[in-house]
Amino acid sequence: MLVKAPTYAAVCNATRWTIPARLNMGVDVCDQHATATPERTALICDDGDGGATSYTFLDLERLSNRLANLLVAKGLQCGDRVGILLPQSVETGIAHVAAWKAGFVSIPLFTLFGEDALEFRLADSGARALITDGTNLHKIEAIRDRLPDLKVLLVTGAGADGAGFTDLWPALERASDGFRPVDTAAEDPALIIYTSGTTGNPKGALHAHRTILGHLPGVEFPHEFFPQPGDRMWTPADWAWIGGLMNVLMVAWHHGVPVVAHRARKYDPEETLRLMARQGVRNTFMPPTALRMMRQVQRPRERFGFDLRTVTCAGEPMGAELLEWGRSALGITLNEFYGQTECNLVVANCAALIPVKPGSMGRAVPGHRVEVIDPGGHVLPPDAVGHVAVEGPDPVMFLEYWRNPEATRDKYLGRWLLTGDQGRKDADGYLWFVGRDDDLITSAGYRIGPGEIEDCLTKHPAVALAAVVGVPDALRTEVVKAFIQLRPGHAAGAELEASIREFVKTRLSPHEYPRRIEFVDGFPMTATGKIRRKDLREREARQAPGEA
Repeated sequence: MLVKAPTYAAVCNATRWTIPARLNMGVDVCDQHATATPERTALICDDGDGGATSYTFLDLERLSNRLANLLVAKGLQCGDRVGILLPQSVETGIAHVAAWKAGFVSIPLFTLFGEDALEFRLADSGARALITDGTNLHKIEAIRDRLPDLKVLLVTGAGADGAGFTDLWPALERASDGFRPVDTAAEDPALIIYTSGTTGNPKGALHAHRTILGHLPGVEFPHEFFPQPGDRMWTPADWAWIGGLMNVLMVAWHHGVPVVAHRARKYDPEETLRLMARQGVRNTFMPPTALRMMRQVQRPRERFGFDLRTVTCAGEPMGAELLEWGRSALGITLNEFYGQTECNLVVANCAALIPVKPGSMGRAVPGHRVEVIDPGGHVLPPDAVGHVAVEGPDPVMFLEYWRNPEATRDKYLGRWLLTGDQGRKDADGYLWFVGRDDDLITSAGYRIGPGEIEDCLTKHPAVALAAVVGVPDALRTEVVKAFIQLRPGHAAGAELEASIREFVKTRLSPHEYPRRIEFVDGFPMTATGKIRRKDLREREARQAPGEA
């Protein structure tokens, strides 16, 4: 846990990794609290209609013990993989805890995945068991004959056992609530999280039990010395992704902090504000896109009466406009953080400790060393653009890509883990995201990152969302093209295009303004709510280049 100190340097100096040789993540996030404070609230499942069901840590220990016993009775052994295809729910939480306590490797799976996406992940991981619900059962039934390793299927809400599957809750009631956790090493595998797969097939990032300890500073820092009395966590991010599962659920449980579970079918900013007020949410992680949608809600504090202490965001650059909105509309400074599935939560802002520079991702989280390096692995001087890299060894780093040694080797340059992002580090140690390696735009000799332009565009009063890509150009190699979704009440036209171009040109530089603009009704999005620039680039590449 981060030690409060008067300066960032003092906090960094006081931060030391203490990773025990033996560690079981299920015991760490659940059983230790069930022993010490059994009646402490761990989970509040909000049904969206005003009702909620609460579970203590003792409840979770007993339920996860029953599930561990059930899986062992079904023939699973240490090291076997268990897929978890569920929304935010008590079943999701106990499934991960049970898997870890039994020495299995859990695999979170997004409920919006289609059959092909599920088949790849389940086949690639060789999952022996899958826990899902009645809503998603048909997807598994459609692909099960192509999954020879999948022997056990547990379904919640099925109503009764069916052909080839077991109804989860009746089976849990018959199982014993006593279980002796496996004595796992901190380095033993515990979790496979598949990357979003925007380029080629997704890769399974295999994490060890120690990852829970590696995540702690990256949550405690942007949530301003989390936990504090009264803290309570919730996120709209699905628990199938590292941002929901580790940044919120498991780190909160490590600290004994209650978590709210609620996953709406569709994100609605007003319903989100009502939920946070109703359940007394004090801490939340939200993707910037969700916050930008919330920005359209008028007078949120006055209308909904929530009492947030911290809001963090990540997944794409936040930008100065969103930062200022958070201060004025929510009454707090949004703390951006940075990481990825393979090496999460290594850069962040903490407004309680360091000044927040608008547009910056922040500084290295205490305990991690993050630098900008050149292709030879040398640390670059301030403000030079290069590869964002994390020095190893580091307890938050993944073990490897599952069954993909070549991709694992390519992820490293000597002792440095390469994030795949381009960035720069200023003289004060703040890191600035420039773009993904394949997002950089080369125009007339300039290397242009899309993030700064997108941030500038969203400051224009007519712009709701924007995405920027480079498109082929015979003269400049590439030119900047902006895809823009307008705010209500604004209409596309030549006059508005000229206004937007001039807006960027005068605020950034003449070589960064969008020479081409296309107004759109929406964007292709990843499952985690990021705009898929790759799709926009590929669409443009199929068209003949021209001059705007």
